[in-house]
Amino acid sequence: MSLFDQFAVIAEQYIAGLSNRAVYPSEKDIQRLNQLIEPLQDEPIPADHVLNLLNDKGSPATVTSTGGRYYGFVCGSSLPASMAAKLLAGVWDQNAGMYVMSPIAALLEEISISWMIDLLGLSKQTSVGFVTGATMGNFTALAAARHTLLKNEGWDVEAQGLFNAPEITVITGCEVHVSMLKALNLIGFGRDRIIKVPVDNQGRMIAEKIPVTAGPTILCLQAGNVNTGAFDPIDEICRKKRKHVWIHVDAAFGLWAAASEKTKHLVKGIELADSLATDAHKWLNVPYDCGLVFVKQQDALLGAVSASAAYLPENGKRDPFQFTPEMSREARGIAVWAALKSLGKKGFSALVEKNCSQALRFADGLRNAGYHILNDVVLNQVLVSFGDTVTTLAVIKKIQEDGTCWCGGTTWQGKTAMRISVSSWATTELDVDLSLAAILKAADEVISSKVKALDV
Repeated sequence: MSLFDQFAVIAEQYIAGLSNRAVYPSEKDIQRLNQLIEPLQDEPIPADHVLNLLNDKGSPATVTSTGGRYYGFVCGSSLPASMAAKLLAGVWDQNAGMYVMSPIAALLEEISISWMIDLLGLSKQTSVGFVTGATMGNFTALAAARHTLLKNEGWDVEAQGLFNAPEITVITGCEVHVSMLKALNLIGFGRDRIIKVPVDNQGRMIAEKIPVTAGPTILCLQAGNVNTGAFDPIDEICRKKRKHVWIHVDAAFGLWAAASEKTKHLVKGIELADSLATDAHKWLNVPYDCGLVFVKQQDALLGAVSASAAYLPENGKRDPFQFTPEMSREARGIAVWAALKSLGKKGFSALVEKNCSQALRFADGLRNAGYHILNDVVLNQVLVSFGDTVTTLAVIKKIQEDGTCWCGGTTWQGKTAMRISVSSWATTELDVDLSLAAILKAADEVISSKVKALDV
């Protein structure tokens, strides 16, 4: 059997077994990973032996986030066409930095960009970069914002740096995501200098509380709170925008709500923002890693991240590296193209609507059982409390140990909760039923044991 025939067998067996295994690996399987810890041998080992070793020790220890019952974080699965396309891209091993290095990678980026701009209702002049994830998308957008705002003040930040540069005010909501804070730190704005605007009980920024600023300002909004799924009032805020304010939207998963008629009202006005960042490996369900940055003004993006050198060709083509911080990189646009091509507009809209409907089904089932749903389920996120902190944490632990599904814990505005994030194409109604039954069983067992302990 050839190496690639061997790989195909392993891949088919892994995918076929997803629904029959625990979502999280057992402690035994995790411990077996220690067998991989050894000194590097002196002699080469055949590739098929390496693959067998990796499969034998590694596959049982994986988290089945590519299946239909993983709800711990906003993790999309890999659509079959997208997964296969990424595997083919790996065989091609293209450097997607420049057109001359891979015409196919560059072209598929351009096609995907035009499709996404149309699907999401953005300006046709929007520039797009393919990055590792929303954190790097936020970082890139902030670099474009910094470039433009300081340029408007007569300061060339790329040439002169930040020393003695005009001050930029940064404003976020109190429920800003950690990836946004990380990007702000990396760009040099500092965590302690950020002005945080109060939010409502769903995590939405209160527009009236946004301070009026006189100098260059970056206002960071959120499309899809990671706990509640709520959206800042984007349209209201963008329509009141001042000339010296750059509006950026962290839309790691919420941007894709624009693809459905049932949810697009949530992102109303997002086309008015100066920049956006999102993940393709979340709701678009492409394999890791793939994020996107959208910047309305091409000059802003190119001014911040483009580069030139005598040996780099200028052929009038779109060179992907000019739109991202990275130069040499994998061809992420191939998997994005395959996902969009396989789904089409109606297929992707149906995927978004299905996951939102499944989230409501979880919420209704838990609420009907007497448990407290902490959020308005407007998208694909559900927050549930099983009582006090100790009880809720115990239920989460029991669910994770059971293995039917995997949900994580969070703290929402001072309350301990379990979070259910539904963002996989692979999640079926049966998956929801099985998961809901397992959750209710775990909660019943925890609460029953607590009552018995009090009776003793």
